[in-house]
Amino acid sequence: MGQKKLILSAALTGAATNRSHCPYIPFTPKELGEEAKRAVDAGASIVHIHAREDDGAPSWRTEVFEQIHEQVRKRCPDVIINYSTGAIGMTAKDRVKHLPATKPDMAAFNMGSMNYAIFSKKTKQFFWNGVFENSFDTMIEVVKTMNENGVTPEMECFDTGHIRNAEPLREMGLLPDNACYSLVMGVLGGIPATTQNLIHQIEQVPKDAFWQVIAISRKQWQMAAVACTMGGNFRVGLEDNFYLPNNEMAKSNGECVDWGVKLANMMGRSIATIQETREMLKTPLKESDHV
Repeated sequence: MGQKKLILSAALTGAATNRSHCPYIPFTPKELGEEAKRAVDAGASIVHIHAREDDGAPSWRTEVFEQIHEQVRKRCPDVIINYSTGAIGMTAKDRVKHLPATKPDMAAFNMGSMNYAIFSKKTKQFFWNGVFENSFDTMIEVVKTMNENGVTPEMECFDTGHIRNAEPLREMGLLPDNACYSLVMGVLGGIPATTQNLIHQIEQVPKDAFWQVIAISRKQWQMAAVACTMGGNFRVGLEDNFYLPNNEMAKSNGECVDWGVKLANMMGRSIATIQETREMLKTPLKESDHV
């Protein structure tokens, strides 16, 4: 099990941070294309992308996603593209309207409602907080749109109950066999990032299903090491964590991926190529993406 090739994902930008937090976060479609290339060259086979306006504000404009798709495909013709569908205060319809236009390989599928917040222990104040609504009605609408457009669901599970929420959707025939489990850890409102919690989460995932850990902030590298030893996969990138294991701020997503490769190799895991990842996830390159 430990020798199974490891799939590395890179989350390029996110939506909650800006260049006051990290000056290297990409905003524009061109910058995202360049960062995707750096991540792929370092060993990533999946790039997870949120759209932004040129000033860094979150964007849900379909034309921005189309520009991003063009810029990424121009530089990375076969990488697996994974777009966000997660937003607070938007309808399910608006959260997925870019999927029919771009038909990405994969998209994030948020698996349950939760409080979602950033809290400062230093100032004892919330920098930001809200309710991230993902009712079963919302989830059904989102996954139906994914299925209609040949998009593989990447099921983002922020707590144990979210993993179980896949069960009724599977019984309804709404989840394809290659739907992936992402065990998201360290978000306030979700499960904390500890070794014990990750092992518990892994035990809830159906046997032989693909899973990766997404750990937020500096505990990312500890959780990635656990994932390596447990036969799983992990995500890195400037959306999740600005800092490398040596405590230096990463200057690109490529640096994040490079350290991810080093960690996996130290733990006895080799990295899957894009083609190997597509075969493992049963996600062939779409005809519309051939360039």
